[in-house]
Amino acid sequence: MKINAFADVSLRAMMVLAAAPDGSLLTTQSIADAVGTPYNHVSKAMAKLRELGVIDVERGRNGGSRLNEAGRRATVGQLLRQLNTRADPADCHSLNGECPLINECRLRGALARAREAFYRELDDIVVATLPGTRQMAPVFQAIGLRPSLRPNT
Repeated sequence: MKINAFADVSLRAMMVLAAAPDGSLLTTQSIADAVGTPYNHVSKAMAKLRELGVIDVERGRNGGSRLNEAGRRATVGQLLRQLNTRADPADCHSLNGECPLINECRLRGALARAREAFYRELDDIVVATLPGTRQMAPVFQAIGLRPSLRPNT
């Protein structure tokens, strides 16, 4: 399975927020710099993550975002289900309309079940446990922060 670019950016933003020093607020620009993605893409991802209730946002000059308790418990599978903007795993539409096989198509159902199995496999992976010190140290150094991570691989 391949996740869409929006879900990818959102998960990377969540990992950066999970690894940020406790209590610190990260600006959308610093997250964009950290994940190497344009500001506009990260801004949309942050708005969606806030809507999903996994981050808290403080506005103003010293504002920014941080992972909240729900965000610290969120799993990859849970988030991907909510971030996937494509309802149908098969492209059953073309420039000429619907696929002529759509009425009794068993492929769509099989692909939907495969996607759900993919998500279920990721339901045990908590996003906040993914970032490691060696992974995040250079990222935070590049944006002027010091990570406060527990060592892991």
